[in-house]
Amino acid sequence: MIWLGKEISFPPNSIASEEGIIALGGDLSVERLKHAYERGIFPWFNEGEPIVWYSPHERMVLFPEEVKISKSMKQVLRKNDYVITENKAFAEVIFNCKYIHRSDQFGTWITDDMQQAYLDLYRAGLAKSIEVWRDNKIVGGLYGVDVGNGVFCGESMFSKESNMSKVAFIHLAKNCNYKLIDCQVYNDHLASLGAREISRKEFLNWL
Repeated sequence: MIWLGKEISFPPNSIASEEGIIALGGDLSVERLKHAYERGIFPWFNEGEPIVWYSPHERMVLFPEEVKISKSMKQVLRKNDYVITENKAFAEVIFNCKYIHRSDQFGTWITDDMQQAYLDLYRAGLAKSIEVWRDNKIVGGLYGVDVGNGVFCGESMFSKESNMSKVAFIHLAKNCNYKLIDCQVYNDHLASLGAREISRKEFLNWL
């Protein structure tokens, strides 16, 4: 396994392990994260562990025109008793993604260092959040990285009320002019919203 040094570079994606691991170590600077995302690589690790960099063989993505909206979600959208904003409360969104309770533990990888790193990306104009509000209180949202070329790399989302993360995700698909939304790795929830796996080669072609 390759350990990264101070130089802002990564080995070829083709050397990734069966699990998709391409390298270890390095840092979470804006420069390194930008370099990584532009090459289809993202960090994912737990507190107290070295930084682990991934480039999965299969990439879970959503083509926005393929987003699936169930009958029950159509009713939620028609009711429209919430307000959606973009980039108005990035810090609040990532805080909630970090601390919201979720049965599958999705989101626990947001360490303090990761939280600060994505705040830095946001301040550099490279990260984006979608917020959903009801009665001036945030009830759902998501955040991720805009890598250019019409590609958005989603990182995490949360709901304090039923379906509010879905509202944010559907807004991202329908209203933000992306050609591809990267969901990184397979999970049933994203599949139910229309996301599907493509090969790493196809994903890198989009980048």
